[in-house]
Amino acid sequence: MTYEEARAFIAETATYGYRLGLDCIREMLARLGNPQDSQRFIHIAGTNGKGSVLAYISTVLKEAGYRVGRYSSPAIYSYRERIQVNEENISRADLARLTERIFRTGRGMVADGLLHPTCFEVETVLAFLYFQEQNCDLVVLETGMGGLTDATNVVNTTLVSVLTSISMDHMGFLGNTLEEIATMKAGIIKPDSRVVSARQQPEAEAVIERTCQERNCVCGQVEEDQLRDIKYGMAVQSFSYKQYENLTIRLAGVHQIANAALAVEALEAVGKLGYSVTEEALHRGLANTIWRGRFTVLEENPLFILDGAHNRDAADRLLETLKKYFPGRRMIYIMGVLADKEYTYIASVLAPLAAKIFTVMTPDNPRALSAEDLAQAVKPYNSRVQAAESLTQAVKMAREAAEPEDVILAFGSLSYLGELERIVKGNRSK
Repeated sequence: MTYEEARAFIAETATYGYRLGLDCIREMLARLGNPQDSQRFIHIAGTNGKGSVLAYISTVLKEAGYRVGRYSSPAIYSYRERIQVNEENISRADLARLTERIFRTGRGMVADGLLHPTCFEVETVLAFLYFQEQNCDLVVLETGMGGLTDATNVVNTTLVSVLTSISMDHMGFLGNTLEEIATMKAGIIKPDSRVVSARQQPEAEAVIERTCQERNCVCGQVEEDQLRDIKYGMAVQSFSYKQYENLTIRLAGVHQIANAALAVEALEAVGKLGYSVTEEALHRGLANTIWRGRFTVLEENPLFILDGAHNRDAADRLLETLKKYFPGRRMIYIMGVLADKEYTYIASVLAPLAAKIFTVMTPDNPRALSAEDLAQAVKPYNSRVQAAESLTQAVKMAREAAEPEDVILAFGSLSYLGELERIVKGNRSK
């Protein structure tokens, strides 16, 4: 099987939709020898911040000398970035070779009258096979959606479960109340393990505490009163937390301080299980962490920023960041979202700040909301909105509307940010 054939097969499995439950992936993994059972995991669930926390933890562990696998979604710039070892993407050859094993196994399951695994299940199995081959010391694993019935929750060797900020999202799958959603997220917590959590809303916090008690888990939480000496910035931010002085991060956004503190808690929990991390490695790893597509600066004069804010909580955090970093500056938006997101709420929070808004339809996504429908949703909150025919046109119009001191912000679905960056960089090179 070639790389192109492997990608075509994986794309074909997307037609099976998104199936919550573990029976199908358990069957495939059993037929492949249960590669996940030989690995040790740091498992991350939550609504926002999962990717950033994954990046902090895995980079610090790499700096500490461990061989670290990481599995995240969605991919923004390269399909292969979903599966990495020590921050290097799985190779095309390895992806093709392992996918052929999965293809043959899936064909055998169907021949036996069983369901074929979904796209996310196939990708998750692929990651487990690769991490086993690569002899990873630890794997940092991000859930796709929820936790309890998410394909990644097939693992039984979790060392630390990490819960980032929990808020309303994916209600059609996870529940219609914060308590229901938190119950799904807390489903990754394994008996007699360690758990660390971000500060949560009371309903979510109660669910996490109850789950930890029921499963005899040691639970830690970010101690916000221990955060001090905070200095915000676009290029560099710094803070002190507990006994750690002057920690530096390069991920922008006011919420990244709390994300980094949660990563510190997770690393301390792992350290108590024998995976020690020196303070020097902690400093170096946090400072070296990169996570593109999250408040990422592409250009200066005017400032051109990408951000993946696509739900209520992310919109609130983005608003806080804009007010902190750019008080009084003129804002121009490029906005694209999926139809199953709370885009009316996102518009109500962020649209009033903009001098001009260009809406786009995220390309090659069956869940995409049309640029025209999004523009109509934005209009009650800002009449200076225009639907663009393409991402290329949106970039062109935003640049024409911007003065050198203005800020262009492209946000919404992560699914279109990689293509948008290619357009911006391509135009610049020309």
